[in-house]
Amino acid sequence: MTGSTPHARATIAQVADEIAVEQQHVDRVYAELEKAAHRAALVEADGLARGRTDRTGDVRDEELTGLFERDALVFTAARRRSALDTEYEGLVFGRLDLAPNGSGPREPGPRYIGRIGVRDDDYEPLVIDWRAPAASPFYRATPVEPMGVTRRRVLRCKGATVIGVEDDLMVPEAPEGMVVVGDGALLAALTRSRGTQMRDIVATIQRHQDEAIRAASRGVTEITGGPGTGKTVVALHRAAYLLYSERRRFEAGGILVVGPSAAYTAYIERVLPSLGEDSVALRSVGDVVDGLTAVRLDDPAAAAIKGSLRIRTVLARAARDAAPDSPEEFRSFVAGHALRVDRARLDRVRSTVLRSRQRNAGTAEARELLGQAAWEQVLGGDRLEFLDQWEDSLEVDVFMRTWWAQLDPREVLLWLADPERTARYAEGVLSAQEQSSIVASMRQTLETGLWSVADAALIDDLAARLGPLVEEEPEERGFYQVEELDNLDSYGVREVGSTTTPRATRVGYTTTPEDARERLLQGVIGVPDEFAHVLVDEAQDLSPMQWRMVGRRARHASWTVVGDAAQASWPDAAEALAARQEAYGSQQVRHFHMDTNYRNAREVFDYAAAVILPRVPDADIPTAVRETGVEPLEVTSDDMAGSARAAVEHLLGEVGGSIAVITPERYAAQLAPLHEAGEGRVQVIDPLSTKGLEYDATVVLDPDEIIAESPGGVRVLYVVLTRAAHRMHVLRPAPN
Repeated sequence: MTGSTPHARATIAQVADEIAVEQQHVDRVYAELEKAAHRAALVEADGLARGRTDRTGDVRDEELTGLFERDALVFTAARRRSALDTEYEGLVFGRLDLAPNGSGPREPGPRYIGRIGVRDDDYEPLVIDWRAPAASPFYRATPVEPMGVTRRRVLRCKGATVIGVEDDLMVPEAPEGMVVVGDGALLAALTRSRGTQMRDIVATIQRHQDEAIRAASRGVTEITGGPGTGKTVVALHRAAYLLYSERRRFEAGGILVVGPSAAYTAYIERVLPSLGEDSVALRSVGDVVDGLTAVRLDDPAAAAIKGSLRIRTVLARAARDAAPDSPEEFRSFVAGHALRVDRARLDRVRSTVLRSRQRNAGTAEARELLGQAAWEQVLGGDRLEFLDQWEDSLEVDVFMRTWWAQLDPREVLLWLADPERTARYAEGVLSAQEQSSIVASMRQTLETGLWSVADAALIDDLAARLGPLVEEEPEERGFYQVEELDNLDSYGVREVGSTTTPRATRVGYTTTPEDARERLLQGVIGVPDEFAHVLVDEAQDLSPMQWRMVGRRARHASWTVVGDAAQASWPDAAEALAARQEAYGSQQVRHFHMDTNYRNAREVFDYAAAVILPRVPDADIPTAVRETGVEPLEVTSDDMAGSARAAVEHLLGEVGGSIAVITPERYAAQLAPLHEAGEGRVQVIDPLSTKGLEYDATVVLDPDEIIAESPGGVRVLYVVLTRAAHRMHVLRPAPN
């Protein structure tokens, strides 16, 4: 917390007594939760009993009303019961002892703070939800401005058992009889081990963090700060706060959280549920487009081209081009007339349609204009009769299926594997070397069957240009549609005929196709969902194209955006900033800056700062608040894999939590056996995937190679060097 007044250290017996007092209250809370869960189960059972009917014919209005009431009761009660049954770590985590307010001789009773609000049978609060206004002093009180608080206590619990307490005193001297335990909750929290998932900081939020969490919901909230300042976890707590304070708006519209990698989303996925919220969509930047998962990383050159707005011209030209194997002329007999429409006229028809319509929605107009072009060749006759027969012509049907085929945006992007097409689309936009990089990247996509992370934004751009696929005969495509409410068979699945529910989800093959191209084209790219709030973490890494992708899902949304320019892996900050501001629109932007490093020991962060400052002099350098007395260990070795194994063995005995071996691609295969070593405590990971993560200790291999292979160069190395909380080993190869 934000400082405390010195006090006499509590005895072991006093600490035990204080824990026993808190255990009594926690026991009372859990007993009340059991009663509440039982009440919710009764309501659910009552709901199920309502609206029953034995009628097999038409259902009357009053019976429909009964069915609706039943569904509403069951849904609400089941949701409440699920929330009460969830085993949150440390359901009750805080206590405020308040000073007398002058209205009477007695001090007010303690105010307990927790993850959800709990009341007793008399509707008196046993626990106040941490997001409620009454809980605000728990985070904002300081010795300078105590806000009526005498003592702030953090309870450490394992399940329903209190295992420790830590106090901060907000007044110069403790009142008579008040015991003050420990050296402060924040310091205690900072020294604990890290695990494989992010812990929330709901018990140790600082005042400046709380101000960002509770900022106004409208507009854009930007949170900046150097490594270890708690930006990510503050932003996640903000998402939970917004859902609490304006539940109808944000639960109905949804909150989208976008992070840098799948490793990141796995790391943070526990935080929001532990704060009582599960109605948030967590996506890595490669998963933002529904129906697409992209994990492969392009080389820096290809990633830079794909992320730049220059690629939009290339994509626009591709979206307007004829598909491969498309017929170059139309020849047929219609209404007794021999007709021929050449390629030039076909191209003019296509251009005319695309000036006003998305391609996949323009089939009818294209057919109509093509018919008019054909009629111009007819000498005499009835024009309306001709056009009627044109509409009924099977030969025209066959021609339209190939000439104006529905285009999947992924198929169009794969056209860039063809050097000839890429050269046409990129003329005057990309150099010959840049064109070669794009072709090589797309050929790698076809060889591996894996989209790159940068590809996702290009597919999204093409989807916006082409429009959704219009499936006339979807039964031939091998897709099934899972719907939310109705029209389901006994297995909950209806074969696609047409989309009848607005948020229906397409599900592709149940087995993974062996062909790489088929794997790339599984499923359907639909119209993007829009959200009420979008949270972007590691915002400095988003390319301009990725900002446009996220912006399509936030046309009417408020934003929380988190980042640090010194950790950027995207090289062109100015272009990215312009795309970011375009995504925001005209909304007001408010800024919060975090300047205290809570993650890294001072020794670790000093090493990282010495690396970044000579090359990025304006880097945002926070103040580390903790020391271990152990400097990072730097080793030069001619056996990098062997040295890494030795470092891991040493660190397993030094720290009790997670250890990351961060390696460039060169050593990844050799180090793979270390993954999940130490009973799962060791993780072997690439530099870019460490974004947003933290560990007890790290082993960093070959910093110079990390710089060389990473799109952000030394900025990515800076990220890597600031992942360790307590210990760090740096291994460098011996000179040749």
